[in-house]
Amino acid sequence: MDLSSIPPSPMKGIVNIVVEIPAGSRNKYEYCSDAGIMALDRVLHSSVRYPFDYGFIPNTLADDGAPLDAMVIMDEPTFAGCLIKARPIGVLDMHDCGAYDGKILCVPMANPRQANIVSINQIAPNQLEDVAEFFRTSKGLDGRTVKIDGWRDFDVVENLLKSCIPLKKKNFKVLKKSRSGQLN
Repeated sequence: MDLSSIPPSPMKGIVNIVVEIPAGSRNKYEYCSDAGIMALDRVLHSSVRYPFDYGFIPNTLADDGAPLDAMVIMDEPTFAGCLIKARPIGVLDMHDCGAYDGKILCVPMANPRQANIVSINQIAPNQLEDVAEFFRTSKGLDGRTVKIDGWRDFDVVENLLKSCIPLKKKNFKVLKKSRSGQLN
């Protein structure tokens, strides 16, 4: 599964998301770019489960050195490797071991029942707190220090995307230079 040709954002206000972990799962899968497959990273060792389909926006690079994380509110879980076109509605501002590790929350474009959801403010506050608590608990079990600064509305997503796409391009150029000895 080569993701290099999938744009992070096929059009303004829309992102592509590659699902790594379906909603309801305790299995944490991660995309292994060297092999082009999803691999089991670990199993969460508590009763917590992923609240939404969870994955990443391809061809981005966040401050933590990984692709930008994203979640999709689905009626039914999808599967690891599923590509979803989605509309961002907000961001969970979070720091993991001191590095920014925001989680973009989205709704799928393919679900007409969610066409009217355009803002984090349309999601029940207790549901948003459940998501924040999931990350506090799951990261805490691994002994990691997590600081959650709360939810921000969709208007911050565009700037976050803009900052993560150039990082990916810059990182790719450095990688190409280090492998070939010169920059193409």
